[in-house]
Amino acid sequence: MLPSFTFELVGLLIVGLLVWLIWDSLRAREAAVAASRAACEAEGYQFLDDTVAIESMRPARNDEGHLTLRRIYAFEYSDTGETRHTGSIVMMGASVLMLRLGRHQPPAPLRLY
Repeated sequence: MLPSFTFELVGLLIVGLLVWLIWDSLRAREAAVAASRAACEAEGYQFLDDTVAIESMRPARNDEGHLTLRRIYAFEYSDTGETRHTGSIVMMGASVLMLRLGRHQPPAPLRLY
């Protein structure tokens, strides 16, 4: 039979991992919001809702071979203030791997007969 402190140690380890996951997720989310906002401003778009939404999270290896979390976030932006378009950002830890502003077609001209 295992000593009782083993269960306490395992419980503390699990709590520690959860605290790390929450802290790392908040850090990555803040970096994703800042990068998305900057990309929208650079293109002359309006970054909507001032937030990003997580679409996926999975373990991956970075360039140095270390295991980290790869997250994909979605966000919305507007080119006219009336329309909403979706963009995405891929983060490896707190570093941006890729940022995509979705392609959109300008509204068709209104034809009056």
